[in-house]
Amino acid sequence: MQGRKIFRERKQLCFSLSEAVPKHNLYYRLKEVLKLDFLSEHTKSYYGSCGQKSIDPEVFFKLCLIKHLENIDSDRKLIDICSLRLDLRYFLGYNLDEALPWHSTVSRTRQRLSKDLFDTLFTHILSLCVDAGMVAGKVQAIDSAYIKANASMSSLELKVPKEQLEQEHQLSTAHRPARENKSTQQQRSISARKEELQEIASRQKKWSKDKRPGAGSKEHRFTSNKTHYSPVDPDARIAVKPGKPRQLCYFNQLSVDTAHHVITHTQADFSDKKDSQCLPSIIEKVEERLKSQNLSCQSIAADAGYCSGENLHLLEAKRIEAFIPIHGTYKGGPEGFIYHREEDYWECPNGKKVTFRRIVLTASLIKQRQYFTRRSDCKDCPFRESCIGKRKEKRIDITYFMDEYTRAIERVNSSRGRQMKKLRHSTVEPVFGTLINFMALKRINTRGIVQAEKVMLMAACAYNLKKWLNFSQNRRKTVAMALPKPQNGCFYFLVFITSKGNSKSRQKVIK
Repeated sequence: MQGRKIFRERKQLCFSLSEAVPKHNLYYRLKEVLKLDFLSEHTKSYYGSCGQKSIDPEVFFKLCLIKHLENIDSDRKLIDICSLRLDLRYFLGYNLDEALPWHSTVSRTRQRLSKDLFDTLFTHILSLCVDAGMVAGKVQAIDSAYIKANASMSSLELKVPKEQLEQEHQLSTAHRPARENKSTQQQRSISARKEELQEIASRQKKWSKDKRPGAGSKEHRFTSNKTHYSPVDPDARIAVKPGKPRQLCYFNQLSVDTAHHVITHTQADFSDKKDSQCLPSIIEKVEERLKSQNLSCQSIAADAGYCSGENLHLLEAKRIEAFIPIHGTYKGGPEGFIYHREEDYWECPNGKKVTFRRIVLTASLIKQRQYFTRRSDCKDCPFRESCIGKRKEKRIDITYFMDEYTRAIERVNSSRGRQMKKLRHSTVEPVFGTLINFMALKRINTRGIVQAEKVMLMAACAYNLKKWLNFSQNRRKTVAMALPKPQNGCFYFLVFITSKGNSKSRQKVIK
């Protein structure tokens, strides 16, 4: 006989979330093992003693974790999904008849809580990974990626001289002007040198003349951080990648432990900075975080963008072995010249001395040592035309950190250096791919570099938490016990294999 289901809504229902959610569910297991009670004590100073009750800090941070675990980039969508799923309600501690917080409450709470609280939660989850034996701390792989900001290139405004800012009425130069200009006077004024502006103008003129194909619309092709700013999110910077359109981004710096790919540090930086400028702060914070877990960093692996003489000198002073490929702009001594270290001079092919004179800073603030010959040495030299041309003396510019570069080249070209390069590719790059594509880090839905770092910290927390949970659940313990020798000359070994509440036994016979 054919059946037919007729729905009759009940006003009163006896229902248990803990029985409806499967025991193997991710959020069921998280609720059993993850304890965030300490957050209430850390957030007491942010609330008064009267008025309406706020959202529970533990619930707020759980919502932030769900957002990245479920790859959701909107607070409104986050609340909608949590209200419909039983496992998420059970993880948050909300029954079926309880209303979840408004999405605007989540956004305002994220803005008001300090970045230190998010950092505290990240350190707590990292300590769980350390206790589980997932973090060795010895080798750290470092890399960076652009994360799109919550601002449009169409809202860019042109920077003007400081004198012009004093005028009361200014016309907007944006294709789509912002309703409110959140930038400061310093961010709206030109801070670049005259030479830098002339270089930008000549480069853009050349591109326009050659009709160089560029990604993105025509009005965005020649924008620069030295001439334009975003009034919507002044902390966002224009990022340029070959073959991709220009867009406003933040820089996400990441440090990953190579033992089990656990994130040990993450931070937000301005996207117009170089990787080499960010490395000193990364090293300082990674060392501080590992030291709090009784661990120490012995080696780092990074790409060529992090290479600079100052960074190599800093890492050697901290006794950290650096495996960083040398940047393409580095050049050693001139070809055919021999360096005498004890007397600190170069010997040219004609046997003349090129002696040290002074230490200078280049236009890009690179520290160099300058060596010169005497004019009389080059006057009748047979190699004069090919060596100095129309100049009257030979000048050699050598980086101040030549010894550090030499040792770095030897490390990178060694067998261990090649191994570390493969290890870096297989460690930090897959982590970035997971965060960007599957953990809602493709775009920052907040504004400001402080708010962006909060989002990056929560994404790293969700990543580490999921790895820790899977690692703890899959651990096996094996115990072997020898039984008495039987009459027939066979040995019996009883092997117990335990796994988180389950135990199995197996007999093995050896004749």
